[in-house]
Amino acid sequence: MNKHFYSTLFLLVCSVAIFAASPTIRLNYAGFYPEATKIAVVLTDKPEPFYLISMEKFDTVLTGTLEPPRKSLYSNRIIRTANFSSITKPGWYVLFVGGNDSTYPFQIKRNVYESVAIASMKAFYFQRASTALAKEYAGIWSRAKGHPDKKVVIHASAASPKRPIGTMISAPGGWYDAGDYNKYIVNSGITMGTLLSLYEDFPEYVNSVSLNIPESKNSVPDVLDEALWNLRWMLSMQDPNDGGVYHKCTNAGFDGMVMPDVTKEPRYVVQKGTAAALDFAAVMAQASRVYGKFDKALPGLKDSCLTAAVKAWSWAQKNPKVIYDQDSINMKFKPRITTGAYDDTDFSDEFIWAASELYLTTQQESYYQAVNMFPDENMPLPSWAQVRLLGYYSLLRFENQLTPLVKNDLYELKRRLTQSAEKMIKGVPNTQYQAVMGQSKEDFVWGSNAVAANQSIFLIQAYKLTKDKKYLSNALTNVDYILGRNATGYSFVTGFGYPKPMHPHHRPSEADGINDPIPGLLVGGPNPGMQDKCEYPSKFTDEAYVDSVCSYASNEIAINWNAPLVYLLFAMEALQ
Repeated sequence: MNKHFYSTLFLLVCSVAIFAASPTIRLNYAGFYPEATKIAVVLTDKPEPFYLISMEKFDTVLTGTLEPPRKSLYSNRIIRTANFSSITKPGWYVLFVGGNDSTYPFQIKRNVYESVAIASMKAFYFQRASTALAKEYAGIWSRAKGHPDKKVVIHASAASPKRPIGTMISAPGGWYDAGDYNKYIVNSGITMGTLLSLYEDFPEYVNSVSLNIPESKNSVPDVLDEALWNLRWMLSMQDPNDGGVYHKCTNAGFDGMVMPDVTKEPRYVVQKGTAAALDFAAVMAQASRVYGKFDKALPGLKDSCLTAAVKAWSWAQKNPKVIYDQDSINMKFKPRITTGAYDDTDFSDEFIWAASELYLTTQQESYYQAVNMFPDENMPLPSWAQVRLLGYYSLLRFENQLTPLVKNDLYELKRRLTQSAEKMIKGVPNTQYQAVMGQSKEDFVWGSNAVAANQSIFLIQAYKLTKDKKYLSNALTNVDYILGRNATGYSFVTGFGYPKPMHPHHRPSEADGINDPIPGLLVGGPNPGMQDKCEYPSKFTDEAYVDSVCSYASNEIAINWNAPLVYLLFAMEALQ
């Protein structure tokens, strides 16, 4: 390159703060581990040159040519990639493509995702119900207390002889489920299971993390302290008279786009259901194991959780097909309930998860034998309506503690998991964005970013099982996807990357009068269903996303989406 070109690059690098990054370059701006694959995607059909510039030395450290073109599976987009994996020295860099296009600065360093990981877990603190968020912990997002939930009404659908219609119960605490202000047991189930599994898989790393929450100075890890805020609420949702669990704690309808202290609508607990009881049983059995390690700080919690789990399991065995059907309920009872339904109809996976956790906690084979643990060869990714794998992950996690009867099944479980992992990674090198995510249009459902995170968790489990690093490197491709290397060009985590969501469908972020949304929240991501009927800039399957508060179908946040992101990022940091 000639001196004029170097001078131009120097000026551009020095001025990068006032130059807009090219929208044609898609990159994970959160950065890269030194030994990781490092790829940028460029929307071009031309074999242009690229240059990687070190900001410390204002020097070109790598030159290359964009790789051969790829065509999108879902649109007419043609892209090429710039691969700069050979650069491993920690530092700040800028990528230039052709003569005009450049990126913002990005980092290569160890622990590069630590700040995103901590923010994604701290996001749960910002979802706390029934408490004020003090400036000391919440900064500019401090707020007044909302939804004390000390006087929650037994809805007609939940009435029983000992708790008739209109009875008041206390159910404070817990996390607001998503962009709304209601609290749902089913969605809390998978969320809690994922976070408790993170602790069981990577306890040393979790123990080292500080979130700056009110409990940070006690002897319990901050991640578990935060989860405890939701666990205690879940315990309040069990009817002590029969062990059944109410489906949700909710307003009759959604609140408006207001801060939580503004809304004063009555709160209800609604019908008990089999899904709620089993998700509750699984979480409580796992929590008994996890919090039992902190019995001195939390005396009695271990036993309380296990007792609650056993009672919920017993209720579910007596009531194995109680579906929460909101439409039917609204035909029979008043007031009408129109908030999130989480209306699962197949409970075989919930029985598998609850049986696995109860077996592992009690070592009683009767739980394991009570269900068909392996009904087919499928390894369906976890979602609120499909939790089978959470049980399988736990069985693999405690392989050395299994009784002989259960150990006999483990070989087949390992075979199925590794076989599915191989299928998951097979086509990655040939995809447009070179990520596990997006190889099938079925990936792009409501909450597609959680699909990406759960795919990576699956591959981390395969890595833990086999120690084959190909699974770990492929899991990292979805970190790149979530943080910017995708068809939209967005980082899907608030507060990180360029561009990033500024207008999530999230009531506190919309109503607080602060320009930036609460950081660390994972938005739903591309969803070609576009159920919200908002205006989307693109209707292509992998581009069906809009950064608008209107878009609850692509830009809402949810605790069951943040939890796998937390697991993924914490696991990556721990495994480094």
